[in-house]
Amino acid sequence: MREILITNDDGFESEGLKALKEALSPLGRVTIVAPTMNKSACGHSLTLSRPLRFVEIDDDFFKLDNGTPSDCVYLALHALYNKKPDLIVSGINKGANMGEDITYSGTAAGAMEAAIHHIPSFSISQVCKDKCQNIEELGFELAKKTAFEIAKKILEGSFPLKERKFLNINVPPIPLNKCKGYKITRAGFRVYGNDAHLHRNPRGEEYYWLGLHPLKWIPKEERDCDFEAIKNGYISITPIHLDMTSHKDIEKLNDWIK
Repeated sequence: MREILITNDDGFESEGLKALKEALSPLGRVTIVAPTMNKSACGHSLTLSRPLRFVEIDDDFFKLDNGTPSDCVYLALHALYNKKPDLIVSGINKGANMGEDITYSGTAAGAMEAAIHHIPSFSISQVCKDKCQNIEELGFELAKKTAFEIAKKILEGSFPLKERKFLNINVPPIPLNKCKGYKITRAGFRVYGNDAHLHRNPRGEEYYWLGLHPLKWIPKEERDCDFEAIKNGYISITPIHLDMTSHKDIEKLNDWIK
């Protein structure tokens, strides 16, 4: 039987995580290891300053007490498996993970950790129309279908990428029958502002809440990025690699340092 490990960054009680398990269960044995609490935007972080504890919720279902998605994958591979699982999937995230947001994303980090251990993986996110959209109204049917099809293709064939690479998938906020199909994309150029909100507690001490930015991006002539695909009703699949070296600039820097 094929072994599939899933995690997320929205926490073990997330409806997206439950939807992902439902989608992938026909393909093999699904084990869940997810954070106890929401870890959105935690990036590819590991917990080094305190111990972590598995808490069993159900058969093949664990929460990692205050761990990150990277912790979940790292420790699951060490503690729960004698051999590597066949596939690791992170999601289904509530909200987009496109453009430079991939560097912030705990969802992407779960798949990234898998790539470090040479295991086929993908992250999957359900884009919302706006930050107030009710995910129960939108549902996860299109995301579930996507997760099943991509996982099945990987498990029954071969992973299309070389080592230290993973797939980052974003699903448009549209009904199942309105989707136009898949589009292979590059990560777009996200436009960021500053949405920090200043408040004061009852003692008069200042604190900040960081808000959410609208999904704005810098269009390119090719119109081939993840933002454009989602805008036009396609499922975006972006290949991501862990090598962040700017190879084109090595020669320039050699000249510059002289």
